[in-house]
Amino acid sequence: MKEFEYNAVKAEFEAWKGQGLKLNMARGKPSLEQLELSRGLLTALDFDDCVADGVDARNYGELAGMPCARRYWAEMLDTTPEQCFVGGGSSLTMMYDLVAKAWSNGLLHSKRPWSQEKTVKFLCPVPGYDRHFRITESFGMELIPVKCGGDGPDMDEVERLVKDPQVKGIWCVPKYSNPDGFIYSDEVIGRIAALRPAAPDFLVIWDNAYCVHEIRGDYALFPDILKLCAEKGNPDLVFEFASTSKITLPGAGMAVMAASEANIKHMSRLMDAQMISCDKLNQLRQVRFLKDKAHTLELMKRHADVLRPRFDAFLRELDEEIRPLDIARWTEPRGGYFISLYTAPGCARRTVELCKEAGLVMTGAGAAYPYGKDPEDSHIRIAPSFPALADVEKAAQVFCTCLKLATLEWQGSECEP
Repeated sequence: MKEFEYNAVKAEFEAWKGQGLKLNMARGKPSLEQLELSRGLLTALDFDDCVADGVDARNYGELAGMPCARRYWAEMLDTTPEQCFVGGGSSLTMMYDLVAKAWSNGLLHSKRPWSQEKTVKFLCPVPGYDRHFRITESFGMELIPVKCGGDGPDMDEVERLVKDPQVKGIWCVPKYSNPDGFIYSDEVIGRIAALRPAAPDFLVIWDNAYCVHEIRGDYALFPDILKLCAEKGNPDLVFEFASTSKITLPGAGMAVMAASEANIKHMSRLMDAQMISCDKLNQLRQVRFLKDKAHTLELMKRHADVLRPRFDAFLRELDEEIRPLDIARWTEPRGGYFISLYTAPGCARRTVELCKEAGLVMTGAGAAYPYGKDPEDSHIRIAPSFPALADVEKAAQVFCTCLKLATLEWQGSECEP
C-alpha cells in the first residue's frame, strides 16, 4: 500500500483519539428524526373509540389479533388475514417463541419435539443477523453457515444440506438482507419454496423485516413466499415475520407471523396455553395511524429522506478515502439499515478495536456469523441510521482512518515499528 505511509496514518489516528469522541454505530436503530415521524401514533386512539369490527380492543379475546390488524398485515405481505397471527411489539420475540414451541411441543409435521432429537442443525446464511443465530444457538442447535451472495443463499449448498434429516430449518432475511442489503432473486425464492427436506418439520423462518424499507428508489415488489410454497406443494414450509418496529416506534409496534392456515391453527392451539391475547389496543392504534399499505409507503418515503443522507455520507467517505487504495469492498444498499464492508482477511477485528480506541463503537467483527466467528476475519457491519448526520460524517472519517491503520499493521512489512 504505497499510497500512504504508516506514520501519517498513525498520527491521524492519534489525533482522533485525542478528541475524546463518543460515537456509536453498533445497532441499526432509527434516528430521533425518524421517531418524530410517528408522533401522531400517541394520539391515534381515544378511550371511547376502541371498538373495531365489533371487537373491543380494551378487553380480553382475539388471540390471533384484531381483525383490522390481520387485514392490515395481509395487505402488507400480499397474503390473507386468515394466514396472519398478529402479536406484540417484537417479531424477534415471535421468532423465538416459534423455535421454543418447536423445541417443547413440535411443529405441525413433527414426529416429536425437537428437544427429543439427538441432534438439531440449523442453516445460517452468512453474513446474517446475529440475533437470529443467538436464538437457535441458545437451544443448543448446531449452526451451519451457508454463503449468501447478491441473489440470496447458495441454493446448491442448501439443497444438499437439507437431505440430512437433522437439519431442521434455515434463517432468511429475503429483502434488503441484514447486513448486506441484498434482495433474494426470484430464482432463489422459487428454489426455497420448492425445497424437499428430509426432515418433515423443516422450517423456513422468513424474516421480512425490511419489506417496505427502501432508502432510494421506488418500492420494490416482492414475491409472496406463502403463495409460492402452496403452488409448489409446500404450504406449511414457511413462517414469515414482519413488524412496525422501524415503521413507527421500536419496541412499541406490532409484529406479525404469517403462515399457512394449518400452521396458524396449530400455533394458536399452542399459544392458547400461554396467553389470552396480545396488546390489541396497540394493534388498533397502529392500524389507525398507518391506515393501509399505500399510506404506510408514503410514511416510509419520509423515513428514506432521513436515512439516505446518512448512508450517502458514509459511502461518500469510503469512496473518497478507501476505494483508491483498493483495501476493502462494500455494499451500496437500496434499502434496509446496514452497509456491509469486507476488509482484507485478518483486518476486521483490528479495525473495530481501533475504532473503539478512537471513540467509535461498532458492531463486533464476526457478529454476523454463527458463534461470532468470521473464518476470514473480514466482515464489518456498518449501521449509519441512528447518529445525527454530522456524527455520521465524523464516524466515517474515523472509520476510514482505523481501516487504513489496521490494514497497514496487517501488511507488517510496509509498516515501521
